[in-house]
Order: sequence, then structure tokens, then C-alpha cells
Amino acid sequence: MMIPENLIQELKAIVGPEHVLTAAEDRWTYAFDATDLDHMPDAVVFPGSAAEISRILVLANEHRFPVVPRGAGTGRSGGAVPIQAGAVLVLTRLNRILEIDTKDLVAVVEPGVILGRLKAAVEEKGLYYPPDPASAEFCTIGGNVAECAGGAVAVQYGVTRDYVLGLEVVLPTGEIIDAGTRTMKGVVGYDLTRLFLGSEGTLGVITRITLRLTAKPAARQTLAAAFKTLKAAGEAVSLILASGLAPTALEFMDQVTLGCVREMLPFEVPPKAGALLLIALDGHPRDVEERAARMARFCEEQGADPILRAQTPAEAEELWKARKVVSPALKKVKPHKVSEDVVVPLGAIPELIAALAKISRRRGLIIPCYGHAGDGNIHVNILYDRNLGEELQAIGPTVEDIFALVRRLQGTLSGEHGIGLTKAPYLGLELSAGAIALQKRLKAAFDPNNIMNPGKVFPAT
Repeated sequence: MMIPENLIQELKAIVGPEHVLTAAEDRWTYAFDATDLDHMPDAVVFPGSAAEISRILVLANEHRFPVVPRGAGTGRSGGAVPIQAGAVLVLTRLNRILEIDTKDLVAVVEPGVILGRLKAAVEEKGLYYPPDPASAEFCTIGGNVAECAGGAVAVQYGVTRDYVLGLEVVLPTGEIIDAGTRTMKGVVGYDLTRLFLGSEGTLGVITRITLRLTAKPAARQTLAAAFKTLKAAGEAVSLILASGLAPTALEFMDQVTLGCVREMLPFEVPPKAGALLLIALDGHPRDVEERAARMARFCEEQGADPILRAQTPAEAEELWKARKVVSPALKKVKPHKVSEDVVVPLGAIPELIAALAKISRRRGLIIPCYGHAGDGNIHVNILYDRNLGEELQAIGPTVEDIFALVRRLQGTLSGEHGIGLTKAPYLGLELSAGAIALQKRLKAAFDPNNIMNPGKVFPAT
């Protein structure tokens, strides 16, 4: 083991023996995330406070063993995989909602709070926390901050970074700092809060989060519009966004993904439908009713048929549940997959879709697409069977084809999954050598001994 027994005993002294796991079967449970990657840690530690985390990081910094912060392990880029062993720092004991203030419109929470629980608690107060990734019922808010999670309603409401006002963070050298404010504005000093957002556990451990809340929408309508081809659906996206109808969410599923969740839909969609757009509209009840009717007419003008409207909240919930299980449902087609979350300019969506079909044919792999069409964030999945050698060998070249295509379209390699381990080799496709070098210097300033989640984000040298 990289961490010797005497240091294991010190970790137990800090958090209590019952909060340190060293048995192989226990450690294996925390060796992987939602990717197909894994690596066994030396120990799994469950701290109960920022003070305990500070002592752990001081110990790790002194003895040079890696520390990998972890929430629920739902990440899709390998960010929580302890590739250099060391200690996995599981933050699920820090799971308190400390405050929901209806006057200041803020919530103060610990990182281990499950996002769905936070959203429900906020809505009980008549307020709303918008970010809503598909894993909301089991991912943690700390993981959302570390990855800057998005979700379906980002087209209207934005992503996690748009709601984080302030953070308490334990630095790799043990100092506990506050970043940001409780106020809606604040420009005192450098914006450290934004620096930690999306930092994937490489700069410190987040232990408290102050979030901005909004008013709960008075009403929501959900529609589903079926198109004959994926290209037609992609072309409709830009037109919808330019129409002034202001959708809250604008999601799409291609024919493969639609087939995987068809039995979950509350109404029948024609088997030959090439794509389905899911559309939500929020606002005042009368306004939402009017816009939903106009949206249905607009989609019909773009060639959608049929256009289905959820008649009850239960029907709408069934539609969104079907959308949220698309990712695991794709394993009905092939047992393994690579999940990418590229983003392209809205006008480039049809070209992206057409080019992905060509890559699929050339590489002999099924490449279904779904996701957040409203902000150009397309989840591109490469399906394969690792027991079929030709499919396994085609994965790397296919990923390279997709990333080269996205960069040609002036897009970005990740919209919400982060870089982690899987995308690190491709960082240079998007960032210049100078920009990467600057980020490495920032990492070294925060973490001089490189103990925090080492091996992530930056390409291996």
C-alpha cells in the first residue's frame, strides 16, 4: 500500500476508526465512477467536518500521498477514479442543509447533500433551485460544483456556476478559506469561487456552499414533437430559439435513444420517427398556456408530426423520467459505451448530426445522440462490445474523429462532464500550450505537492 499502516492509524485517529475503510472489498466500492475505468485506493476516508479534512490534507501534504475527493461517484469523465491510489475522501457525511433563507433567497448546504433532496426542500419553501442534471436523485451538490453540472433547463436558467455565490474550501496545505459572498454581487479581489467551480477536486475540498435561489415557476407545460429525421429536428432547434417562445428546456432524442425508452413514454410515438424534441415552458399559467399552443403550431410548421402535449403533471413527469434514463437505457443496444458531452454553436447542430452519421458508418459503430439541444450541448455516445476486438479498437479513432469535428465547428469538448481522466489527452485540441501551462502554474500555487486528485485534467507528460 502507498499509505503505510502508521498513517492509516493517524487517519483513523482524525475521523474515528469506523470512518476509515481498508478491506479490499470495501475499497473496491470506491475504485470507480460512472465510466468503465477503475483503480484501487489504499484507503477510503469519511470525514465529518472541515476541521477533520484540514488535518487529513496536512497529513497528506507532509507525507505526499494522493487525496481524491468524491461525492456520489456519478461523474462520466473518470474524475473520481483514484488512478494514483492514495485516499478517497468521501464527503457523504457532510450532508446537512444548513439554511434556506426565504428573505435573502439563498441556501447554505454541505457538499454531500443529494441534489434532489435540496431541490425538494427549497420547493417546500416556494422557491426554486434550477440546475437539474439527469442524476439529480442521487448526485451530490458538491460534485455538481466540482464539475459545474448543467441539465435540461440550462437553456433558460443557466448551469451550476450561475447559482454558486460562495464557498468554504479546505486548501491542499490545510488552510480553510471562504470564497465569494452571500450577496448577489461582489467584486472584492479575484473571483476564487469561479476558479473552484469545475476544478474537479484538483485545487481543494469544498466543505460549504452558498447558493442563489429563485422564485418557483407558477406553471410549466411540456410538449413532445416528433420529426421524420434527426436533421429536421436539429434545424428546428435554432428556429425555436429564435422564435421568441422562450423554452425553459429543449431536449432531443434520436431514433436509437427513442427506441430504448419508448415503453416509458406516456403516449405513442410513431416507430419511424427519426427524432423527438422535448420542450418545457415556464411562467405565469395564462402565458404558459398561450406559448405552449404557439409552440405546438410552430413545430407543426417545421414539419413535426405528431405533436403531443402532456395533459397532466404526471404525464409530464413520465416524459422527463424517460429522458433522464436514456444514458443507462442505451446499454440495451450494446453492453458498453463511451459518453461524450460536446457543445457546438446552435447553428452547427445540423452539421454535427450529419457528420456524426458519416463517422458512424466509417467506423462501423453505433453513435446515438441525445441531450440539451437548446444550448448546443449534445451527448454523443459510442456504443460497443469490448469482447469484439474490432469494435474495441475503433473507439480511440472514433473519439478523435468526433473531437476534431467539434473543434472544426468551433465547439468545445465538454459542456458539463468535465475533463477528468478520459478527456485529458485531448486538452491540447482546445487549449493552447500557453493556456495549459498557466493552468498548471495555478494548480501548483494551490497544491505545491500535487496531492489533490493528481493525474486529472492535464495530459500526462
